[in-house]
Amino acid sequence: MLLQPYASDPAASRGRRHPEPPAPTRDAFQRDRDRIVHSTAFRRLVYKTQVFLNHEGDLFRTRLTHSLEVAQLARSIARALGLNEDLTEAIALAHDLGHTPFGHAGQEALNACLREAAPGCGGFEHNLQSLRVVDRLEERYAAFDGLNLSFETREGILKHCARRHAEALERAEPGGVASRFLDGSQPGLEAQLCNLADEIAYNAHDIDDGVRSGLLEIEQLEEVPLVARHLAEARREHPSLEGRRLLFEMLRRLLSAQVYDVIDATAAALRRHAPADADAARRSPPLVGFSEAMRADSTRLKRFLHTRLYRHAQVMASTSRAQDVVRELFAAYHDGAAMPPPAGPGRPRHRAVADYVAGMTDRYALREHRRLTGRAVFDELL
Repeated sequence: MLLQPYASDPAASRGRRHPEPPAPTRDAFQRDRDRIVHSTAFRRLVYKTQVFLNHEGDLFRTRLTHSLEVAQLARSIARALGLNEDLTEAIALAHDLGHTPFGHAGQEALNACLREAAPGCGGFEHNLQSLRVVDRLEERYAAFDGLNLSFETREGILKHCARRHAEALERAEPGGVASRFLDGSQPGLEAQLCNLADEIAYNAHDIDDGVRSGLLEIEQLEEVPLVARHLAEARREHPSLEGRRLLFEMLRRLLSAQVYDVIDATAAALRRHAPADADAARRSPPLVGFSEAMRADSTRLKRFLHTRLYRHAQVMASTSRAQDVVRELFAAYHDGAAMPPPAGPGRPRHRAVADYVAGMTDRYALREHRRLTGRAVFDELL
């Protein structure tokens, strides 16, 4: 792997919170990736909602397939830019480990539950929860909690962080993964890349899943300039094409256009700022990104999906029921219903309950909800 000077070098890693001897055949970032893939939280992603609940179709994306698509896109771009592919892949595979069951609906419900149960706790953030998973909640090693990942991987996992949480993390780990939220610096380039690959992946696959579900029609996609251009191009090249083959031809072009735009725009930014090493890149403005034109096009696409898909009446009906499940689970456990002992001592009840509920798959949450309440919701998943 030929790395550019501004890429993250595993030999220069800022290390792990608990020192370990190096592995004989793998560098630090390869080891992180392997630990993530073998973790319990990673396996659970296969039964966690992306947009459509698992029972609504076998071919809709889950958090696991989404994470794999992000990793593929991010790794391809990293290779073109001379960034560290292994670190990029590790961050991409771990970025959603803290997501709740039922996607963003579950996250919103759990956030509200925490704020009500403990008004000063700061609620629930899935990025912060992903860091909690790899730092504390995984129980695979005798010597420490969590996966003991390297600083650079942990930095990339913490994509967003409210200031109050950043300050708490900084007190516990001075100069650590939350420092950039306080001093205005940037994460490493591999982390910046994963943030953008996440956006590229979900924009494309949510179009695919939206059409597959019947909630979006290909003709509606003509409203989005970025999509309309690639539909027109596919039709010019294949005049008789229609249905799913037309959709896939458009999506292939859409993904390629965004990937090549990121590569070109980022290469130009790197030439302009010329960071000497990975730390210099952190002190620069954000360097991985779209061109201005592609950023505007991507924003229009996200607005379209928000209005026409994520807020569709059918999706919202599922969202409402899913939120009821999360709220009632939280209330039952918070009021004393039995649950496994929390990983690591010293957590207040509300946080231990949130960790437990956040770690559930969709169908386990529904089984537990039926056991505790006697009511079945989404019978198809049970």
